[in-house]
Amino acid sequence: MSENNGFFITFEGPEGAGKSSQVAALAEYLTSRGRECILTREPGGTGLAELIRQVVKSHNSGETVHDETELLLMEAARAQHVREKILPALNQNKVVICDRFSDSTRAYQGGARKLPMAVIDYLNDFASAGRKPDLTILLDLSPEAGFARISSREPEGFDRFENEKLDFHRQVRQAFLDTAEAEPERFCVIDATLSKEEISEKIRQVIDAALF
Repeated sequence: MSENNGFFITFEGPEGAGKSSQVAALAEYLTSRGRECILTREPGGTGLAELIRQVVKSHNSGETVHDETELLLMEAARAQHVREKILPALNQNKVVICDRFSDSTRAYQGGARKLPMAVIDYLNDFASAGRKPDLTILLDLSPEAGFARISSREPEGFDRFENEKLDFHRQVRQAFLDTAEAEPERFCVIDATLSKEEISEKIRQVIDAALF
């Protein structure tokens, strides 16, 4: 696929960072500027990938989901998602906005689960057909602040990742920041403690520079 086709934007960040609302706001803005957008998410984005999402996030039988199994399920969902939805949209010159992508795998399964990062990077590349995001917006927030935001939910409403201890989520955050530091040309890191309006304005400025 030509790297000149379409534009691929991903949103990353810890729990409670406000990604979903900013994804929707950006899509509305881009549409107002005449760009056709596709909104999607990971794990998920297609019928089959959404089934895998349910297993990964909500499996609650007595059988352990091993870390290696979790990683491979994530990559299987991504392989389907990329080929079925993301690449076709990019080939049609659309803007794809994805809530989480391969950087989340580096953060959760690499930074927090401690699986080998070299293996994760290989699998990410394989599953995504080598297509990396053109722009990644990282909404940075401490786990303490993030969970304060989602504390209104009953604990039984939390998924497998949200139920992990704070130290797990601190490692997730650090892995995101480490990846952003290693790829500054792709990442835009935004303080997620700012107001929604301030965050949206910063994102629009970055998008205007990249696309218009």
